[in-house]
Amino acid sequence: MKKTLKERLAVLSDAAKYDASCASSGTAKRDSSSTGGLGSTEGSGICHAYAPDGRCISLLKILMTNFCIYDCAYCINRSSSNVERARFSVEEVVWLTLEFYRRNYIEGLFLSSGIIRSSDHTMGEMVRIARELRTVHNFRGYIHLKSIPEASLQLIEEAGLYADRLSINIELPTDAGIGKFAPEKRPDNIRRSMGNLRLKIEEMAEPTLRTKRRRKFAPAGQSTQMIVGVDAANDATILDTSARLYGSYGLKRVYYSAFSPIPDSSKNLPLIKPPLMREHRLYQADWLYRFYGFDIDEITSTRKDGMLDLDLDPKLAWALGHRDWFPVDVNRAEKETLLRVPGFGARTVKSILSARRFRRLRLEDIGRLGVSLKKVRTFVIAEGWTPHRLDERTDLRSMFMPKSEQLSLL
Repeated sequence: MKKTLKERLAVLSDAAKYDASCASSGTAKRDSSSTGGLGSTEGSGICHAYAPDGRCISLLKILMTNFCIYDCAYCINRSSSNVERARFSVEEVVWLTLEFYRRNYIEGLFLSSGIIRSSDHTMGEMVRIARELRTVHNFRGYIHLKSIPEASLQLIEEAGLYADRLSINIELPTDAGIGKFAPEKRPDNIRRSMGNLRLKIEEMAEPTLRTKRRRKFAPAGQSTQMIVGVDAANDATILDTSARLYGSYGLKRVYYSAFSPIPDSSKNLPLIKPPLMREHRLYQADWLYRFYGFDIDEITSTRKDGMLDLDLDPKLAWALGHRDWFPVDVNRAEKETLLRVPGFGARTVKSILSARRFRRLRLEDIGRLGVSLKKVRTFVIAEGWTPHRLDERTDLRSMFMPKSEQLSLL
């Protein structure tokens, strides 16, 4: 018996929850003030999540289908899985997107899919959805399409004309891991597609000779997702892979997704889910590498096994291992040094640099910037405040560990 649209929506929205790479930061709003259209972010859309750039967003996040011809061991939708299956037509996804927006539930669409028939067939259907939303219904909301690496370059290029962001999943941090758990996928094809997409984004970003205007093509760039905990790769390996992806393909974001054990799984897969804190620490380390001037080797050198400390955030763990750097004088230190102080974010450092041009800052002044003085006071010198010199005998680790962890050690 054929499932109703509501039943299929329940199946395919639940199946999409495993895809983490759906934040919509980094795109300029599509102007609909002069041409009209649905989905303008200045309209009446109700938002339910915050993107990394601070905007409040809400996306309809679904799979076009969870049928798939591939049999990736870690995927709940693999061909050998007994999961309940469902499929939307192109027209149904278009209708759902428009109706959800008209009801003020969403601001845009995140669309992924299992592979049906072939990569080109599946990608062609997804491109049709985006094209109809843009050209037939004048939809001006955000669209993120999960591209398929094996699809033709022509289809992926067409997708970029209608989608704000395209993403191609790298899957696992090492080629050996992909070969073991997803042997039908080719790491070289994935990287080739990411490289082609970067070249096209850069090409379209150049102003044309005739109009001197830049053409819209995936204005929010491309992203990828990496599953953590399937293979034996440690955090140092994962972050090294991320650094190469950022540098080689100009990615806007690498998303990390902790592996979730699945029913009827391969005996080669781990039986225990990696702690979500590991995923969280990887995001923090990713941020330090991209925006705080840390090298990957610095971040991952706090432990000999190449894993991040689950009890302490990476910046604090680094600071405790490099006590000779501290305390730092907030009235004299360079920006790069201030960014290494635990508890100082990029905005805090910017505010400190601005404020100290007019007066010498006291500890209370730092507190007024929204900083936790309990965390910071050990690492800084301010007007009227000098902490004790940090040495190896000072037990700072227990001071900063979560209270629940301290109790478990008693």
